[in-house]
Amino acid sequence: MSIELIILLVFLFVVALVGTLLVFKQEENKMKRYEEEGDTVEDQLRRSHEYESSSLKSNLPLQLIIYSVTIIISLVVFAIYLS
Repeated sequence: MSIELIILLVFLFVVALVGTLLVFKQEENKMKRYEEEGDTVEDQLRRSHEYESSSLKSNLPLQLIIYSVTIIISLVVFAIYLS
């Protein structure tokens, strides 16, 4: 493989990793905020239900976009390498 291709693929991997870590950091900040506000069993149950309904609407699409773009660009670069 050429060095340019390897560098591009490593860059794409790093971008995907950073995107994943940003999503993780968002969730971590939510947990810290909940702990600061005070945590009751009722609050935990309410948040659990909210998370179950909202995580598929917010986190999953973001992850799909990050990995779809990474995979598509990787495949295009691989196709260019083969030709």
